[in-house]
Amino acid sequence: MSSRSSESVAWLDRVLGAAAAVLLLGLMAVTTVDVIGRYIFNWPLRGAFEITELLLLALVFAGLPLVSRADEHVTLDFIDRALGERGRLLLRRLVDVICGLIILSLAWRVFVKAGKIAGYADTTDVLRIPVGPFVYFMALMVAVTAVVHLIKAILPAAAEQKAFDPDKVSPT
Repeated sequence: MSSRSSESVAWLDRVLGAAAAVLLLGLMAVTTVDVIGRYIFNWPLRGAFEITELLLLALVFAGLPLVSRADEHVTLDFIDRALGERGRLLLRRLVDVICGLIILSLAWRVFVKAGKIAGYADTTDVLRIPVGPFVYFMALMVAVTAVVHLIKAILPAAAEQKAFDPDKVSPT
């Protein structure tokens, strides 16, 4: 991978990682304020459940491209043991192509659904927060995830950056 593309990948990792950290901090703050308000002052945070739902949605989808790029999805390695090094690389690229195409079609469907939701001007029940931008964000992050898989399938350096070792036990 060239220096320029690795810099852009590092930039994407930093931006999405920082966004996930800020979202998690916001999620913790909302929960803390709601719990303290509810149990100490008998005054819960209005719409805390809605805010928590939206922040959690954004957190999960902001992390999806990061998980895909770092190969941190759950995998089964029983086929890999029977293949040689070249077979594993070929299988990995095939899986990345299939995942990328399936996820890209999913991104398209989510984008279409986001358009319908935005067109209906759907909002949350209590705080009336528009839901459309959150669904557009979902579509964008799913599309970025698809691109991550397709790049890993096409560029040898991206796929070989973290080679699979069936004998190495993952700490996670």
